[in-house]
Amino acid sequence: MSSNRGVVYMGPGKVEVQSIADPVMAAPNGRKLEHAVILKVISTNICGSDQHMVRGRTTAPEGLVLGHEITGEVIEKGSDVEMLNVGDIVSVPFNVACGRCRCCKEQDTGVCLTVNPDRAGGAYGYVDMGGWVGGQARYVMVPYADFNLLKFPDRDQAMEKITDLTMLSDILPTGFHGAVQAGVGVGSVVYVAGAGPVGLAAAASAQILGAAIVMIGDFNKERLDHAAKMGFVPVDLTQSDRLGDMIAEITGSPEVDAAIDAVGFEARGHSGGEQPAIVLNQMMDITRVAGSIGIPGLYVTEDPGATDEAAKVGSLSLRFGLGWAKAQSFHTGQTPVLKYNRQLMQAILHGRLPIADIVNAQVISLEDAAKGYEAFDHGAAKKFVLDPHGMLKAS
Repeated sequence: MSSNRGVVYMGPGKVEVQSIADPVMAAPNGRKLEHAVILKVISTNICGSDQHMVRGRTTAPEGLVLGHEITGEVIEKGSDVEMLNVGDIVSVPFNVACGRCRCCKEQDTGVCLTVNPDRAGGAYGYVDMGGWVGGQARYVMVPYADFNLLKFPDRDQAMEKITDLTMLSDILPTGFHGAVQAGVGVGSVVYVAGAGPVGLAAAASAQILGAAIVMIGDFNKERLDHAAKMGFVPVDLTQSDRLGDMIAEITGSPEVDAAIDAVGFEARGHSGGEQPAIVLNQMMDITRVAGSIGIPGLYVTEDPGATDEAAKVGSLSLRFGLGWAKAQSFHTGQTPVLKYNRQLMQAILHGRLPIADIVNAQVISLEDAAKGYEAFDHGAAKKFVLDPHGMLKAS
């Protein structure tokens, strides 16, 4: 390794690319990890979840190295790593998971019981998720490598499709999870809230699962225009606050079979102000009786920037009685990436899921990460992919 560089959170509204320590095969508490590998990062993406921290909407500490969407090449491995070799190109699920606890054994890797002393679930470069160093960097350490890492079967093929495969670390499985948990199947009528990268990934997932029609709602015209180009039906939320009526104009019915919330706790209403529960309440309103709602959008237990005291501790004003009366199913929580990423890899490699085009991926250098964060924060209809070593540009 040469000197490492990484994207560092410097406080609300500010990130910097700085020299950071080279990774070592040790846990945040210093315990040596022979089951770990060191990766040369090939690609690492800016995620909307990162933006929540950078906006100051979490309790993230200054100095945190960001980045949980990682694809890399194994350059060093511990003595307990048996299934991987130096030179392998791998996708890193954003979940840090041990593979040994009850949750991991049941494929609930988003809530691993051992990798975070404070709560269930771990992730790279994220607040309250175990202290694992993030991967918006040149090099990163990954623990429990045999369990966590997805090896690509052919190096040349992987590099040809690397801008698609980089989405396997988070947003594609997250969107797919939302669609699966919403019960999307052949002939489903689907509404996705939010036309950002996760919403687009959810919409693409709904299509590949057999949906008859996929509508996607947003206030951002640029994002809606891109969604329309990708074959989804845009719903311009600036036109009305009666979502059911707008859906009825498209499908003939104000209700859908499946709804997916890809917005999360920073949702806004027509007044322009934040209404953190508005999307969840809309989902209950438009989803049919006995329908399902998938919620891949992020909700937090602590939001220091919330508009009211209740929301600061994750307490939202939900019309839950409506959902109960309609016998609806809800599914929340971090996506267990390992449950889906191998199948989604095959869909990419065999040309079934051009996800980089769908989310409008734009490759930029690691050193330009701050510009990417700023553009994304202003609603750019793009998914920014960082290229720490120039390998994507070369490919």
